[in-house]
Amino acid sequence: MVVVSGLLPVNAGALSADARLLPSVRAIGARHGFDYTDDAATAAMLAERRRALRACERGPLVWLGALTLTVGVMWPFLGPVVPAFSGKPVLAFGPAGPLLVVAVAALTLVRQRWKRELLDARLAGYREVLGLARAHGVPVTHVPGWLVGRSFSGDRETVPIPVYAEVEPSPGGPSSEGLSYEGSSSEGSSPRGEAEPSTAPDVPTKPASVMSYEAMADEGGWHDETGWLLLFAGIVAVAWAVSSDNPLGYLAALVAVPVAISIWVAGSRQGRERQRLREAAVAYVRALSAAQAAGARVPELSPVLQKLLEEETEKEKNQAA
Repeated sequence: MVVVSGLLPVNAGALSADARLLPSVRAIGARHGFDYTDDAATAAMLAERRRALRACERGPLVWLGALTLTVGVMWPFLGPVVPAFSGKPVLAFGPAGPLLVVAVAALTLVRQRWKRELLDARLAGYREVLGLARAHGVPVTHVPGWLVGRSFSGDRETVPIPVYAEVEPSPGGPSSEGLSYEGSSSEGSSPRGEAEPSTAPDVPTKPASVMSYEAMADEGGWHDETGWLLLFAGIVAVAWAVSSDNPLGYLAALVAVPVAISIWVAGSRQGRERQRLREAAVAYVRALSAAQAAGARVPELSPVLQKLLEEETEKEKNQAA
């Protein structure tokens, strides 16, 4: 089965479509000692760099820093109440300082190692390639959060994709140089310098189910909370009716409880429908990955599909670990 993690931000077929872009990409590759027009090598490099960053984010130093930070913050509150430390301020408060120093040192070292991995020359060159591709109007399918440093910094991009001045579209369209490249996974590619018509497969059309998923992906999520609130309100109404001998409380409960149940049923149906559409969206992303591996120029994914891609990629990485 095709995995979604195999979907590259941009493939060699897309990079070679503009004869003005390809020499720049090759120049970046020569400067960093890597061929960014080799899809297989690029995918392997990205997977290797992702593993290195993941090791920094989840290594023993992270656990040491988190543990000592937690203990250091809690010690001034818990230390004084321990009977053995009663009347001994050095033991009750003193260890908090060294623990916090160790925590800060460990987490700082983790951050430095993570930043060093993120600034790897090949990754830096690839970010330049993506910036140039955007400037030339070449669609960048997606930008993984870890590639720009969002995996360890929340929503902030530590090393964003460079922004270059936009290049006017070539009036003559792709030239013979742009149609030939080395290292592409597309079948039937010709050696550099030999022009032949593009044989890239068609990009799968986005199904209506995927469009529906994009429209409703962020909807819902309130059914459970609302249902429980209404149920709690019904219980309170019954208690009030019993304590005050007022039948209006029973009437309120008779209204609130069925409404809560109906909201839960509606939420369950919506959840099943969202899951069905999500599976269709995952299948679509897999189809795009297969088409790209065959040499197709894959369009940029919507924010919803990019989020889905990152979730599925993380799931695949966890399953493989």
